[in-house]
Amino acid sequence: MGQANSTVSYRLKSLLDTDLYKFTMQQAVRQHFPDAEGVYRFIHRDKDVFFSRACVEAFERSLIGFKDVSLTSGEKAWLATKCPYLKSDYLDYLERYRFKPDQVSIKFMPVSDDGQYGNIEIEAKGLWMDTILWEVPMMACLSELYFRIDRKDWTYHRQEEIAQQKAEALLQAGCTFSEFGTRRRRSYHTQDLVISSILKATAKLPGKGKVVGTSNVHFAKKYNLTPVGTIAHEWFMGIAAMEGYDNANTRALQLWEQTYPNVLLTALTDTFSTQVFFKEFTQDRDRACRWPSLRQDSGDPLAFAPAAKAMYESIGIDWRTKSIVYSDALTLDKALALKKQCDDLGFICSFGIGTFLTNDFQTKSSGYKEKSRALNMVIKLKSINGKPCVKISDDLEKNTGDPATIEYVKRKYGLAT
Repeated sequence: MGQANSTVSYRLKSLLDTDLYKFTMQQAVRQHFPDAEGVYRFIHRDKDVFFSRACVEAFERSLIGFKDVSLTSGEKAWLATKCPYLKSDYLDYLERYRFKPDQVSIKFMPVSDDGQYGNIEIEAKGLWMDTILWEVPMMACLSELYFRIDRKDWTYHRQEEIAQQKAEALLQAGCTFSEFGTRRRRSYHTQDLVISSILKATAKLPGKGKVVGTSNVHFAKKYNLTPVGTIAHEWFMGIAAMEGYDNANTRALQLWEQTYPNVLLTALTDTFSTQVFFKEFTQDRDRACRWPSLRQDSGDPLAFAPAAKAMYESIGIDWRTKSIVYSDALTLDKALALKKQCDDLGFICSFGIGTFLTNDFQTKSSGYKEKSRALNMVIKLKSINGKPCVKISDDLEKNTGDPATIEYVKRKYGLAT
């Protein structure tokens, strides 16, 4: 089996084939914590899904090729124009940046009797500002290889049509949305099909809803779209690990504003639970006024807008001037229900839709009637400068990090254990 797949590999086509927030966070890390050492760890949530030895070997081979990818002069010029908040000294750094495959360690742990299927451990270790770029392309690489080598019972049957139908339904409902599907896409080709299909839908339905753009910077350049993204959990996680958990959300927002004083101010609320975030956020009314939007990424999405409304009301801010970005495992039905709720409450809302667009497939053997499951995986910041990083999600099963530190943080914040 390994011999049969010995030539299968994945080629990273561009340094920009990643999500924008990796670049925005890299610039902020480079400014504030240039010497911090980081470790990222792969987490596979589905315990009944295994990788073949051949897939893991192809993954290892593919990552070695990442070292040959660099920012082109054309890409740099485009970033300078399209993303003016990325400063010239950072773009110079990004032009010099090269992936270092020796930062990544991969361990295959067989579980099958023949030793050909098992689990995989992946860690990326080095300067935080360097290792931060591994997450998204590494996940996209592993997902594509898994579906090329291990789970081949699928085709591109009707993918363009289905993606266009989804986009049209969202637009017809007046939804504002972005494509967020890089990390868990079935393939590069899938994301390309999805974005081109979304654009066909917008051409067919002008004036209905709005497509803001895509989180993928490479495809934003290819299709002349706006790259979309701000900040992720790792920013809050890393700062809390280094500087302590007293007002960790506040400190993270302060440092972010120092890098981006007037742009990219969408606050991610659930790193240490939305409950804790709202408590800290309301301590500074001026900051709550400056940040125009909140991002919901775990927990019950229908509970979020009412809670956000109450939070803003408690400090005398008109919630109708604020917006919510929903980005947690969205489907068409979920997005439409949230749009109706926000309309009823008077909130502005938008949606970042990922796996539902770029990895929604059915098996060929079932006549395209049964689901072909996407990989349920994440890569999270494990530690900074040797200190464990944790995430206390609004979904208890999504808590990640050192168990003892998780319990410590829960007790500190008065969260249920």
